[in-house]
Amino acid sequence: MPILPDFESAQNLFQQYQIDVPRGTFQKLEIYADFLVEYNQHVNLTAITDGQEILRKHFLDSFLLYHFGEQCFPASAKVLDIGSGAGFPGVPLALLKPDFQITLLDSLNKRITFLELLREKLQCHYMPVHGRAEELAKTHDYRENFDVVTARAVAALPMLAEFSLPYVKHGGFWIAMKGKEDISPALSAVKLLGGKLEQTISYQLPDGDERTIYIIKKISPTPTKYPRKFAQIKQKQL
Repeated sequence: MPILPDFESAQNLFQQYQIDVPRGTFQKLEIYADFLVEYNQHVNLTAITDGQEILRKHFLDSFLLYHFGEQCFPASAKVLDIGSGAGFPGVPLALLKPDFQITLLDSLNKRITFLELLREKLQCHYMPVHGRAEELAKTHDYRENFDVVTARAVAALPMLAEFSLPYVKHGGFWIAMKGKEDISPALSAVKLLGGKLEQTISYQLPDGDERTIYIIKKISPTPTKYPRKFAQIKQKQL
């Protein structure tokens, strides 16, 4: 029996936020949730293993990134999800918008292995990449090459800005998904790295958990010396 609630219950939840998820897409979410919980017994990917919580805190939350940030995504958008972990928000976004070119970046190979196996099960198009954000951002194929970069609670915002903005092309967007973290301490870093805060969106999940999405537009190139090495970033945030 699938771990998620039935389609009608899920549809009612999604429609509270004006999100339309077709039955075929929901069936893939069922496969995703079942495989996540099964794989999580051997490799720690998530602390959330209850079907209702997976639906709300992983799938709905991932869809809300697109719901609130739809204006940031051009047709066939080239998207990078940094610190993708068990695939959130990148994989649900790939299921919702199959025309997007989505790259999932994570520094732990065990997570990349999971994402590759999941891709086969879902018959979904995305590219898992094993690497460190501060290193790949220095390479020609990745630097300032994405329409949208996403990151979900990976690190504190000043550090996350240095990981993320070097990947965003001029005129593109970095969308950071956080809890209640204030972006004020990161604004100087955002400006230095070529970004400008465009919008702050606060919302609640059905269980009352508070979330914030920060939408940052790339308005100028990131200076070539950024991102710095991880030890430097950790020692002194911008």
